[in-house]
Amino acid sequence: MDYEAARKAGIEIGLGSDVGAGTSLSLLATMSEAYKVAHIKGTVIAAEQAFYHATLGGARALHMADRVGSLKPGMEADFLVLDYAATPVIAGRMAVARDVMERLFVLMMLGDDRAVRHAYLAGKPVAGHAFAATQQAAP
Repeated sequence: MDYEAARKAGIEIGLGSDVGAGTSLSLLATMSEAYKVAHIKGTVIAAEQAFYHATLGGARALHMADRVGSLKPGMEADFLVLDYAATPVIAGRMAVARDVMERLFVLMMLGDDRAVRHAYLAGKPVAGHAFAATQQAAP
């Protein structure tokens, strides 16, 4: 896909995974892979763009932004709480991150299931076996 041409044409881009197009159900892994593929093609996808495409951008692409994709009152809120110190490598890199954009980049490139501290489905916490089952579903 020509990311820059699509973006310049005003095409809404959604980033997600059903494993059909990748090897992971993790959006963090999918964002990291998208960044790497774009980089190989000479295009830069900034971390904030990747997070946008994985959230509100995807909702807009699917014409669902009135219900999902952002944390606003009345929205269906499925979201994760991520840990900036989930692993020693992430913690070390976060210690020298200068701003939120750099922190997003660290999470995008180094984050994995260990970075997930809490999960919410329709605004309600998912815990215990239900959350563990979602983690085990990913290879």
